[in-house]
Amino acid sequence: MYTMKVVYQICCGVDVHKKFLVATIIKTSKGDQPSYQKKRFSTFNSDIRHFKQWLLDNDCHDVCMESTGKYWVPVFNLLEDCINVTIANPKWVTAVKGNKDDTKDSKWIGDLFRLGLVPASFIPCKEIRILREYTRYRFKLTSCKRSEKNRFQNAFTVCNVALDAVVTDMFGKSASSITDYLITTNEFNPDTCKSFLQKSLKKKADEVIESIEGYQMTTSQKERILMIRDHLEFVQKSIDKLDSKLDELVAPYDSAISLLCTIPGVDRNSAISIISEIGTDMSQFSSSKRLCCWAGLTPGNNESAGKKKSVKITRAGVYLKPALVQCAHAAVKSQTAPYYKNKYEHLAKRRGKKRSIIAIARMILTAVYHMLSTGETWNPCDLYKIDMPKILSDKQKEKAIKQAIKLLTSEGVIPESTKAS
Repeated sequence: MYTMKVVYQICCGVDVHKKFLVATIIKTSKGDQPSYQKKRFSTFNSDIRHFKQWLLDNDCHDVCMESTGKYWVPVFNLLEDCINVTIANPKWVTAVKGNKDDTKDSKWIGDLFRLGLVPASFIPCKEIRILREYTRYRFKLTSCKRSEKNRFQNAFTVCNVALDAVVTDMFGKSASSITDYLITTNEFNPDTCKSFLQKSLKKKADEVIESIEGYQMTTSQKERILMIRDHLEFVQKSIDKLDSKLDELVAPYDSAISLLCTIPGVDRNSAISIISEIGTDMSQFSSSKRLCCWAGLTPGNNESAGKKKSVKITRAGVYLKPALVQCAHAAVKSQTAPYYKNKYEHLAKRRGKKRSIIAIARMILTAVYHMLSTGETWNPCDLYKIDMPKILSDKQKEKAIKQAIKLLTSEGVIPESTKAS
């Protein structure tokens, strides 16, 4: 009978909830069945410290728990200094439905972890985690700002103001002056409105007036627009305040940020977002492929009975993936460094625009991995030269040697006997 190798002689599986956690310590003696100790603790700090002491008293320094929302974070914060904590994705440790409860869950997690069947999730150091909280909050504020801008624009649309169909930016100088005028005045004067137009928009003066004339805006609608504008200004001030705090937090990583900014399409904000998600220590990822998989930029494996089913990318990298896709869109439009642009145009003909953008995002992340690993600035290089398994690389080299010998033989540079050897 085949028995699986025990990786951890003493370990603990933890099932974490909002108000309590259930822990099961598993001890394996040589040649004997494992013994189990189960205990329940609350998630208050004092009881988590009791849980920590209980682990140390039982000589248990390896703990595994699933990443249930944010409930695992307080436990992780108090254990990480002297205990190796493995955070597992729930899909790897979820028990079979109909045969699970809190005690069984902790035992199941411990049993899987004991045999080394639980892949560990990437958890960066505390400094990077704090930076991540700020960058993710900035992402939320930026999304809120975009929503408020759309709401502001739609408020004028429902009042029969089609200004957004004429001007490029509803928040430019000319458009802002006109919208302020419409909110504050009760009588519309075309000449006054024309006086607000600047630069090239003066040529569209008649079209601007035509898009506004006949508008209907009640006092209540004006008040709502003012509320939206006030909130938009508040969100912008919050983003500015957050940016000043971010500048303080990223000071130790200025060299890494400057390095990533050499990549086409990557600006300072994007570089900060990337570093806040993956850190600067690439040794935590075994290869660039592992990093791309963690970011949700690699196709999945879904094959059965010789048939390949859906291989779409995973939902991982909720914050990192959009940042890289945004960088990819900027990179394929760059005229100064057309490397990614040429790659994109070549891929888009065969695979379509969306898949091609994901491919470019993966190329950028691969470049980030090698740049942070070696400290070298961005240098355009085909992906297969740095991101191909050794077996495939050897096959390509062997094929290239055969083609070279065949060419040299046909040209008479080397004798026929060389080809045979």
